Amino acid sequence: MSLRGRRALVTGGNRGIGRAIASGLVNKGCAVTITARNPQEGAAAAEAIGADALTLDLAQPETMHPVLERPYDILINNAGLLPEGSLMENPEGLFEAMAVMLNAPFLLIRALAPGMEARGWGRIVNVSSDWGSFAHGMGGPNGYGVAKAALNALTKTLPRDLPECIKVNAMCPGWVRTRMGGEGAALSPEQGADTALWLASLPDDGPTGGFFRQRKPLDW
Repeated sequence: MSLRGRRALVTGGNRGIGRAIASGLVNKGCAVTITARNPQEGAAAAEAIGADALTLDLAQPETMHPVLERPYDILINNAGLLPEGSLMENPEGLFEAMAVMLNAPFLLIRALAPGMEARGWGRIVNVSSDWGSFAHGMGGPNGYGVAKAALNALTKTLPRDLPECIKVNAMCPGWVRTRMGGEGAALSPEQGADTALWLASLPDDGPTGGFFRQRKPLDW
């Protein structure tokens, strides 16, 4: 499906899965803005894939203001982190994980959804993980799985408060060769990005409030 004329925001789009998603959206004709904490890395990645870049630290909501000045039809909540240590030894890891992978996505959704509704079309993709799935054992270090489980719960809940023209779904990219996933991972960033690109271009009768991997439903 062509996305020509649509505008997309991809958080953490300067590398890995986020960059692959952003590049895929550009290839579909979408005008893409990526965010990154490091302005130099963001600008270099954006230039390489034909996107715009904004500096944004999701742990600090006050940095979101420049992002919210633009209208977006597609929001990809991709940015994440892997906090170190145990929950009991490093409680700050949980707080930071929740700030970046739950609070910030919700704030962005709440800010951008009214514009999507006014234009009659919106697609929101929350990049999650099976480490945030109760059915798959709630894995990952520190508060990573807790934050992803909360993001999944938000995804499942939001359709009751969003208009039908906005689709919101979560996806697990799988084990991907990124800085977070490591060189031994099974999938390339482009393979990991495929489901997000599918969800970003869903037709009007597509699913909402779901959790997917490889374009197939995944147990919560």
